[in-house]
Amino acid sequence: MAIKIYNTLTRKKEDFIPLEEGKVKMYVCGPTVYNYIHIGNARPPIVFDTVRRYLEYRGYEVNFVSNFTDVDDKLIKAAAELGSDVPTIAERFIEAFFEDVSALGCKRANLHPRVTENMDIIIEFIETLIEKGFAYESDGDVYYRTRRFDEYGKLSHQSIDDLKIGARIQAGEKKEDALDFTLWKAAKEGEIYWESPWGKGRPGWHIECSAMARKYLGDTIDIHAGGQDLTFPHHENEIAQSEALTGKTFARYWMHNGYINIDNEKMSKSLGNFVLVHDILKSVDPQVLRFFMLAVHYRNPINFTDELLRNAGAGLERLKTSYQNLKYRLNVSANLTTNDEENLQKISDLKNEFIKEMDDDFNTADGISILFELAKQANYYLMEENTSVKVIESFMQIFEELFSVLGLQLEAAELLDGEIEKLIEERLAARRNRDFQRADQIRDQLKEMNIILEDTPQGTRWKRG
Repeated sequence: MAIKIYNTLTRKKEDFIPLEEGKVKMYVCGPTVYNYIHIGNARPPIVFDTVRRYLEYRGYEVNFVSNFTDVDDKLIKAAAELGSDVPTIAERFIEAFFEDVSALGCKRANLHPRVTENMDIIIEFIETLIEKGFAYESDGDVYYRTRRFDEYGKLSHQSIDDLKIGARIQAGEKKEDALDFTLWKAAKEGEIYWESPWGKGRPGWHIECSAMARKYLGDTIDIHAGGQDLTFPHHENEIAQSEALTGKTFARYWMHNGYINIDNEKMSKSLGNFVLVHDILKSVDPQVLRFFMLAVHYRNPINFTDELLRNAGAGLERLKTSYQNLKYRLNVSANLTTNDEENLQKISDLKNEFIKEMDDDFNTADGISILFELAKQANYYLMEENTSVKVIESFMQIFEELFSVLGLQLEAAELLDGEIEKLIEERLAARRNRDFQRADQIRDQLKEMNIILEDTPQGTRWKRG
C-alpha cells in the first residue's frame, strides 16, 4: 500500500511517488534565529521529524535539509537591542534551537545550511532571474516581477486580482508593481552587508530557501514542508523564483502543519500568551510535549492548555506503564506454546493497523490510538495466569518499534550523578524561594527516573531505587 500525502498544491491526498525509487529529497523551512523558539515554532520540527522517521521506517533513504535564517531584519534589531552583532546572536540561538528540539526528540537534519554561508549561490540565483527578465534592480534593491510568473498564486489558491487588492508599496520602495517582492535589500547605514553587483546589501527572506534547496537537493525535490503560515507568501514566492529559474517543478508535494492556539486564543505577545519552549521545558517533560503534539493530526490546529498537557502526560504514562509491566512479567514467564499464535497474530494485526493509519497522510493521532489498543491487549494478556516469553517479547518489541517511529522513549535516560546533584540543588533553591510547585516537579521528575530523595536534618540524600 502506498503512502498518501495531502498536497497543499492540489488540495487532495495523493500517492507518494518519489522522483528516485527508494529515496526522498525533503526540505523543511527552519527558524530565523533571533530568539528562543516558541511553542508554535516547535510543531514543524516535531511533525516533520516524525514524517522523516516514518519514511525511513518504511524503507526510504531520506535526505533531510532544514535551513537557518541567520541574517534578517529581526536579527539586526535583536543585535542592536542586546549590544551585540548578528553572527553572535545567530550562533547563540542556533545552539538554543538545537538544545530545545533535541530535548523534544528531533534528529538533526542531514544538513542545516545557513544563509550567510551560501551568499554566493543566492547572488548567482538573483543574477539569473534578472537575465531572464523575472527580476530587476531599483536603487540598490532587487525585486521579483510577480506578474511575469503566470502561475503565481497556485499554492495558496489565490488569483493575481485577489492579491492586488491588499498590495501596497511601502515608503522607500521603488517597485514597478505593488505585487513585486524583494530578492535583495540594499544595506542601511551601520547594517551588516555583503558585496553584490547591485551594491552592499543582503538577501530577501524568500530567495534563501529557493537557492539552498536547489544547491543541496537539486532543481526538483520530493517534499517541501513548513508551518501553515508559510504557505503565503513565503512558499508561493519560492515556487515563483525556482520555477522561473529552472522551468521545472520545484516541489512535488507541499506539506503544512496547522496552527497552535493558547487556551483557544491565537498566540501573540500582545495577549501575553507567548510561550517559549525554553521556558516550558523547565517544568514539562519534553516527551510529554512531543506526545501532546502528535496526538493531533498535523494538519489540524492544536489548542494548548495546561489541562490538555496533563492529559497527554497521563496518557503517555499509561503506555509506558504497560510496557514496564511486560518487562517485569518477562522474568517470571514460561516458554509456553498455548495460545501463542493467536496472541502473536493480534500483535501483528495491531502493527499493520498502525502502518495503515500512518500511511494515510501520517495520521499520528490514530496511530497513537493503536498504541493504546496495544497497551489494552497487553494488559489483558498479563491478567492470564500463564504467560509466554515469546508473546511478551513480541508485545515489547512492537511497543519499542512504534514508539521509535514516533520519536518517543519508553524509558527515561539514566541521569548522571552530577546531573542529579544539580537538580537537587535547584530543588533546594526553589524551596528556599517558597516555589513549592517547582520543588515538587523536580522531585516527581527524579522519581520517574527511579531516584529516591530523603530530606533529613543534615540535608537531602538520594539513592537509585
